[in-house]
Amino acid sequence: RQAENAEYKELMSSNAAAKELILFAKNRLNKFYNPKLYTAPPKREVSAEDRIYENMGGEVTTPAPGGIAGTGIEALVQLSSRRGAPPPPPETAAAYTKKSQESGGVIAMMDLLVRDLDKETTVAETEETQAQKEYEAMMAECAEKRAQDSKSLTDKEAAKADLQSSLETSQGETKSTAKELIATQRYMASLHAECDWLLQYYDVRRQARVEESESLTKAKAVLAGADYSFVQLGSVARARKFLQR
Repeated sequence: RQAENAEYKELMSSNAAAKELILFAKNRLNKFYNPKLYTAPPKREVSAEDRIYENMGGEVTTPAPGGIAGTGIEALVQLSSRRGAPPPPPETAAAYTKKSQESGGVIAMMDLLVRDLDKETTVAETEETQAQKEYEAMMAECAEKRAQDSKSLTDKEAAKADLQSSLETSQGETKSTAKELIATQRYMASLHAECDWLLQYYDVRRQARVEESESLTKAKAVLAGADYSFVQLGSVARARKFLQR
C-alpha cells in the first residue's frame, strides 16, 4: 500500500508539473498570437529600499528565473509513453500557411494534452480514494480479527489454567486413593491369611473342641465322685492350649 501511495504521489506531482509547463507554454504563444488571451505575470514587488535606489538612478537586478527554460518550473517532466502518441492536429481546409493557423494547431494540441492530464489525474485520484477505503476496511477487519484472536487466546489460557488446577487436584486425589488401596490390600491379605489358617485347622480345632467338651464332662463327673485317669486331664489341658491359639 505504501508503494502504491508513493507511486500515486509521484504521478500527481509529475502531472501537475507537466500541466503547469504546458499552460506556461500556451500562455507564451497567446502573448504573440492571441494577445487577448495572454495573462501577464504578476508585477514584481519592489521594496522601499530598492525603490529609493532606483529613484537615485540605480538599477535593481533580479535573479533570472530557474527551472525548465527559465520558466520557474523546477520539476523536470517527461510525459510517459503510457498515454500514447498524441493525435494528429485537426485538419484544416488548407495547408498551414498562416501563423494564426500554426499557433491554433499547437494550442489545440496543448489543450488536448491538458485534458489527457486532467483525465489521468481524475482516474488516479478515484483509484487512490477507492484503494485507501479498501485498505482502511482491511485494517479495521484485521484489527477486529486480532481482538477476537486475543480474546480467544485469553479464554484458552484461562481454560488451560483451570484444567491444570483440576489435573493437580486429581493427581493428589489419585495418590491418596492409591495409598488407601495399598492399605486395604494389605488388610485383605492379612484377613485372607487368617481365613486360610482357620480353614486349614478347622477339623483339628473341631476335634479339639469335641475333646475339650468330653474332658469337661468327665471333669464334672470327677467332681461328682467319679474316678478318671490323670492322663485324660493332661489331654484336656493340651486341647485348651491349642484352642487358645
